[in-house]
Amino acid sequence: MSKPKILITKNGPYLVTGNLLLNKEVAETGKSGEPEKWVETKKYPRKETYALCRCGHSKNMPFCDGAHNEAHFDGTETASNSLYEDEAEIIEGGGIILKDVPSLCSGARFCHPKGGTWKLAVKSKKTEAKKEAVRQACECPAGRLVAYDKETGQALENKYEPSVTIIEDPQINCSGPLWVKGGVEIESESGVKYETRNRVTLCRCGHSLNKPFCDGEHAGYEFDDGDESLKRY
Repeated sequence: MSKPKILITKNGPYLVTGNLLLNKEVAETGKSGEPEKWVETKKYPRKETYALCRCGHSKNMPFCDGAHNEAHFDGTETASNSLYEDEAEIIEGGGIILKDVPSLCSGARFCHPKGGTWKLAVKSKKTEAKKEAVRQACECPAGRLVAYDKETGQALENKYEPSVTIIEDPQINCSGPLWVKGGVEIESESGVKYETRNRVTLCRCGHSLNKPFCDGEHAGYEFDDGDESLKRY
């Protein structure tokens, strides 16, 4: 079995190797009126290798069917290859330190409830505010937000099996990005490797201006991969 890896092909799909788990999760809205919980709705059969659409035109979502050729898809990678720590803004609270790289935002909105993750971080000397700030940061699929323990400096992260999750966002009636979890290696078409992280989101609508990463453009384009999950919620 090969090492888990995602290779970005030139103007084509993501080639996934290493028998990575592939599933689908829906962002479920809570009492706050914003997404608060991830719910798994589908698990795909395990495969050693598969190709995932990144142009947004496949009729066999989430898999590539060659539609990028007819669509003349331009998948040029424009994202910075800087390290997260070098780009992060720092919000220091009483109990945690919150780090934030806005350019990584995928528009998932788990950071909105209860005044927002940033305000909760500032108030994190209080147990409940700290708990909620950490929870919200961990639910950010793009890894834009990361909470760190103020005493130890350790990142407070959920542990994930290396995997790829297809996101659906029924609140805005839209299909979202690919949520890559658990430290999967991502290699550009030129052979350069992006920083390996616990959470990142990759564009699959084809419209991101920060390729290969998601920048939330799927919402404006009302991207719909045809999955019934959007209609059930």
